[in-house]
Amino acid sequence: MSKAQSGPMQPNSGEGSGDHHYLVGLELTGRKVVIVGAGSVVQRRLPTLADSGADIHVIAPVATPTVESFPHITLHTRPYRDGDLNGAWYALACTDDAEVNAAVVAEAESRRIFCVRADDARHGTAVTPASLSHDQLRIGVIAAGDHRRSAAVRTAIGQALSGGELGAAGLEAAAREPHPPGVALIGGGPGDPDLITVRGRRLLAAADVVVADRLAPPALLAELGPHVEIIDAAKVPYGRAMKQEAINDVLVERAKAGKFVVRFKGGDPYVYGRGFEELEACVAAGVPVTVVPGITSAIAGPSAAGIPVTHRGITHEVVVVSGHIPPGHPDSLVNWQALAQMRGTIVLMMAVERLDVFTSALMDGGRARDLPVAIIENATLGSQRLVRSTLSQAGADARTQNVRPPAIVVIGPVAGFDAEAGSTGTARP
Repeated sequence: MSKAQSGPMQPNSGEGSGDHHYLVGLELTGRKVVIVGAGSVVQRRLPTLADSGADIHVIAPVATPTVESFPHITLHTRPYRDGDLNGAWYALACTDDAEVNAAVVAEAESRRIFCVRADDARHGTAVTPASLSHDQLRIGVIAAGDHRRSAAVRTAIGQALSGGELGAAGLEAAAREPHPPGVALIGGGPGDPDLITVRGRRLLAAADVVVADRLAPPALLAELGPHVEIIDAAKVPYGRAMKQEAINDVLVERAKAGKFVVRFKGGDPYVYGRGFEELEACVAAGVPVTVVPGITSAIAGPSAAGIPVTHRGITHEVVVVSGHIPPGHPDSLVNWQALAQMRGTIVLMMAVERLDVFTSALMDGGRARDLPVAIIENATLGSQRLVRSTLSQAGADARTQNVRPPAIVVIGPVAGFDAEAGSTGTARP
């Protein structure tokens, strides 16, 4: 990742300087890393840096919603100032202002800190390889400054490793084959990047443009080549949002410009993902569109926590309910009285920040106060957390435990199941 040199560090210079890069793995756990900038480039870099355990400080006057809501980073919403790299082990200059990036690199050199310059790698002192993880392997590719080639080779290696075809002839050529213009609506699954479908990952790797939601697995965005345009359509709960009409327009405009566009979502495009609205917009504009189903967190989230949403002899129905509109609201389409009369499993999505309102409606309708409730935060991720409660206490427990979105709420007898309690593998409520 750095250029081997003797004496004081100097900027990379001349054609082919990338041929001399020295690949190295950095131990950044607990060490300060400073990123100047908070746009789409930073969105791609953050997941991999966060996985390293680094103490990440992001400095920028304005951040995209995804960067703004990224967990466990320190965000300084102000311009870069000389001295901001004090104490850093590694730095990245990722703004769209060449003068600012040059100033960051200059400070890094004066402090002997390796620094990536995103807009002009030749004038930084480190480069970020196109990387992937597979079966405890960490693989990086640097192609002498040809970012498209390094990204294509990295993607091909990943596909070959996953399919057991590593070493097949024409691997790089296959990776370079362009995809026809159009739109793919891809569900990225509940969060863990390994839970996207094979087809979804293949089409994502072929994208020219990716319009990504906040809950789309960010680690998969980090694998995309630098030539891929990433448009942040993050929908932070109760915060900033890109209007749906604007998203539809972007999909159509980029596809009509000859691009292969991926609309990348968490879960499944058709489960509270507005996927059919986007399909209608594409069809009306004459744009070819493909829908790639994803694993919905409504089912996968409980499963990852050891909770089955159905169980023989216990429940015969599952109802998935959106919590973005409370009971009694004039726009609500949910019959909460009828829902309360059911005996099966209720899965609430987007409901954790006003859980009291929903649990009260169910108790008012006749559901037992001691009915088991399970709240799963960050399902399938390394930060997954399970909070067990009852219908009468769930709202208070969510506040006490500081549960934050994304979180799935499971209500019903199965929410009391404990996968580790069954001596024969069959847990009981």
